[in-house]
Order: sequence, then C-alpha cells, then structure tokens
Amino acid sequence: MSGDDRPDEAGADAGGPPAPGSAFYGRRKGRPLRSEQAARFDDLMPRLRLPLEAATLDDLKALFPGAVAAVRLEIGFGGGEHLIHRALERPDLGFIGVEPFVNGMAKVLMEIGRRGIENIRLAGVDATEVLDWLPAGSLERISLLYPDPWPKKRHFKRRFVSPGNLDRFARVLVPGGLFHFASDIDTYVDWTLRLTRAHADFAWTARTAADWRQPFAGWPGTRYEAKALREGRTPAYLEFRRR
Repeated sequence: MSGDDRPDEAGADAGGPPAPGSAFYGRRKGRPLRSEQAARFDDLMPRLRLPLEAATLDDLKALFPGAVAAVRLEIGFGGGEHLIHRALERPDLGFIGVEPFVNGMAKVLMEIGRRGIENIRLAGVDATEVLDWLPAGSLERISLLYPDPWPKKRHFKRRFVSPGNLDRFARVLVPGGLFHFASDIDTYVDWTLRLTRAHADFAWTARTAADWRQPFAGWPGTRYEAKALREGRTPAYLEFRRR
C-alpha cells in the first residue's frame, strides 16, 4: 500500500486504533465488505492466517501443504496484485503476505479463492509482529513495495524502513537473501538508501543507475506504480543483499 491511496492515520477510522504496543499507523478498515468478500474472509482466513499465537515454527516451510523450496515475505501488499502474481509465477515457493487493512486482505482472499492458490499465507497485523515471530534465517526475500512515505518530517519516524526494522530483516533473511524496496517518493528512496547502506548486514546490489530505475525481474506492475507514472513521478527499485 502506498501514496494517496493508503489509509489515514490510526484513530481516524472505523476500525479503531491499533493494539497497544503496535507500530502500525493507518486505518484497519474502510468501506464495509460486500457479502461475498465477508464470506470469503470467514471461509479462507482461518485456514491461511499465520499461527502467531503459537510458538515460532522450526521450519517455516511446514506452513504450506506442498513442498516449497523457500519462503518470501511481502509487507503491506495493498490490493495484492504483486503477491498474487508472484505466487502464481513461482508455485515452488511459499509466500507470506502482511496487510493490516481489512479491505486489502479481502481483495487478496477473493483472488486466492478464485484461482485456487495454495502457496500463500496471510497476516492482518503489524508487520513487526510477524518479523519477530518468524524463525531466524527463514526467508529468501522481503518485499516492501510502495509503502506509505509519511512525507512530513515530523512523521519520518513512522516510515517502516528504520534501523530497528532493518535489524529484523537481517535476522530473518538467509545469507544472500534479498530485500526489495520500491517507491516513487524521492525522499523515501534517499532515506532507504542511506539507512540500508549504513547497515552492516546489507549491501546495495546496484552497479549503474539503470539497475535501480528498472523494475525487478518479472515485475507485474501495481496500481500504485501506474498512478505514480500518470502523475509524472519516477519509481525507484532498490535491491539489497543480506551479507
């Protein structure tokens, strides 16, 4: 989720404020779900949700019914276009999607049900809760795509890319694992470059300017990217490797 389409700050919505201790800023709920969406939510979410109340799993791959070679995480998947595309593209991998916004979760559940996708698991909570639950060295890739930029300086501390969250990324990524970040907001791109390049556990993989102006391999595009391009903003695609 990102840009002008993202929910407003917590406390200004029908979903109420986040749970105590949560770092999530944003609405939990927007328009009421349609009856079909609500039914799909009740049907699929209990089966697909991460068991965060249980002890951390020894093997994250056990979450998925079929054999998967590795597991990837997408934080704030919005409408789920990228998450669905990647899961269909790579049925040999497991995918975890995190999205606290109920309406975004409903959209992805509709697609999962319609397409019969088996290699996605979901969490509708603050992503830090998921990161702290995951086993160390359990992820091949983390994607943070068009996150809320929080453009006002006094809100910079709300940006998801932070030294603390980069520590979390480093803990759960395997050596050689990747952190993918995309944004059309220059100040957030600069922020992410500065913080991640300063982190001892990450190396920026770009060698030329084209490396971070070109979308990631197999990139399907998202509605946030399309909006940015219509409004004349140039997205950046940053890749960092876990040392």
